[in-house]
Amino acid sequence: MDSILSVQHVTKRYAEHKALDDLSLEVPRGSVYGLLGPNGAGKTTLLRVINRITIPDSGCVLLDGKPLTDKEIFSIGYMPEERGLYKKMRVGDQAIFYARLKGLERREAERRLREWFERLDIKDWWSRSVEDLSKGMAQKVQFITTVLHEPRLLIFDEPFSGFDPINANLLKEEILRLRDRGATIIFSTHNMASVEEICDHITLINHSRNILSGPVDTIRRSARSNNFEITIDKGIDTLAAQLEPLATITTPPREVADGHHIATIHIAEDEAIPTVITRLAEHCSLRSIRELIPTMNDIFIRAVDGTL
Repeated sequence: MDSILSVQHVTKRYAEHKALDDLSLEVPRGSVYGLLGPNGAGKTTLLRVINRITIPDSGCVLLDGKPLTDKEIFSIGYMPEERGLYKKMRVGDQAIFYARLKGLERREAERRLREWFERLDIKDWWSRSVEDLSKGMAQKVQFITTVLHEPRLLIFDEPFSGFDPINANLLKEEILRLRDRGATIIFSTHNMASVEEICDHITLINHSRNILSGPVDTIRRSARSNNFEITIDKGIDTLAAQLEPLATITTPPREVADGHHIATIHIAEDEAIPTVITRLAEHCSLRSIRELIPTMNDIFIRAVDGTL
């Protein structure tokens, strides 16, 4: 795997509290990488370590195979969960200020900013005061100043917080566009739906340790439990008998429309699936069968509870 970022055996303590405990992970280049975990798991501490805001007690962080130093921080764009805009400044002036801090000349900074303000539909707010911005608009400004210098690694902590569904979708589209243009994106979130929509890989942190990592599709498939939703037209009363001993009913049939009934069943062994489908087709007029793959929300809960 071609990794842009490698976190190797990182440990960080605060007095008696171990915020990170021998944590390692690999972020594939060109991916959208979800960093998940319950509150207090260590996600924000890890992001601070990656950005060299906090120095680990042991372990190291590599960017493109080299130890991360202050010089490489310009290759990273970081939007923390805590928002930091100066309320009395004008929006455009503040955005230019941040762009200059990241090494852009004023003229180039303004050109890029004007384009981004147009893209995110906040161009009319250029000369307004920051304190007039809604939470969502302020989020857009911080998103823009995070990505403006076109870093190869972007890190967002709860990027969808404060957005309505329309603007959250707009931001997702921009994140995917940045990935398609070559950036690698890490984002920490509690929004499992967003993880399924845009993440290629995830790491789940719990009690300061990495307890689950990998491609989203692979993790969901590995957590499958052979549960299926079926739609049948007849044989409702004899369904259980037709399934025995290969499968069991987990949710009894219920009528939905035009005599169709939906039920959920559990098939004990993979090898039995074709036989069960054949029986349902012959005796119950099977109309459809759909495997119920666990959602990332299900997997998150099971992994944290230790039942995965």
